[in-house]
Amino acid sequence: MSDKPEASDVQKRPPNNNILFAVIILIVVACAAAFVLLTPSDEQETRTEVEPAVKEQPMMELKPENDPVVDAPSVMPEKPAELEVPAQSPSEPEPEVEPLPTLNESDAVVVAKMDEYLSDSVMSLMVTDDVIRRGVVFVDNLAKGKVAKKHTPVVQPEEKFSVNEGDILTINPNSYERYTPYVKIFTSMSAAQAVRMYEEYKPLINNAYSEIGYGDDEFNQTLTDAIDLLLDTPEPEGDLPLLRDSVTYQYAFSEWEQLPAAQKQLLRMGPENMKKVKAALRNIKAQLENN
Repeated sequence: MSDKPEASDVQKRPPNNNILFAVIILIVVACAAAFVLLTPSDEQETRTEVEPAVKEQPMMELKPENDPVVDAPSVMPEKPAELEVPAQSPSEPEPEVEPLPTLNESDAVVVAKMDEYLSDSVMSLMVTDDVIRRGVVFVDNLAKGKVAKKHTPVVQPEEKFSVNEGDILTINPNSYERYTPYVKIFTSMSAAQAVRMYEEYKPLINNAYSEIGYGDDEFNQTLTDAIDLLLDTPEPEGDLPLLRDSVTYQYAFSEWEQLPAAQKQLLRMGPENMKKVKAALRNIKAQLENN
């Protein structure tokens, strides 16, 4: 663990506890992009209706001229009405989709759209510069079990990390509440909508991924790896004892302390928050696999 005791002056700065929030940012970015990219199809299917043909009347048989009963008038068969097909109206052209901005110019568009779409409380949690690059670098590190503190995509919780003092040090449950706003944002999104919008904004995400030395269109696997790593985070039964190490805290049991940094920070969200986040991640992963 890397949280610091309250007694230390260093603790005046809240610890960096943004784990999977890069995933949240990518989804939020995609939501904003939907205003630019998604153009719903309002055209209804046009059906051509054909009038039924008039039923042809049977031709009456004419009597020979020497027939004594030859009064019956000659009846010519009715000419069937011609089939009339309504002229099809020319199909309306599909609305043009506004092109994506360049990666360097994407912040202005993304932030403006997010500000229109998201609440002030959500916007206050986000770092609004270099949004796409920041999220991509963070997820890339996350997939490796690391936490890229310089590329944190959301602001840190204002509340400080705290512990329960006693014979055994444990995390104060109140510390878990710091993450509730983030979890609510994440778990309130539809996985199908989030992934669909992520796909729409994917070109710029791939551009950012290429900038850090990877090939085009490889970010999907990295995102999946990051999700898998978080899903593999063990879920403790009960409180985990801590050890005070100078100005930081560590897990007392080596099997927990040796976990990747990303998983250890996910543990700090608390058991209930972790379950909600994992459920949302499973839905997103399933949706990605179906695309």
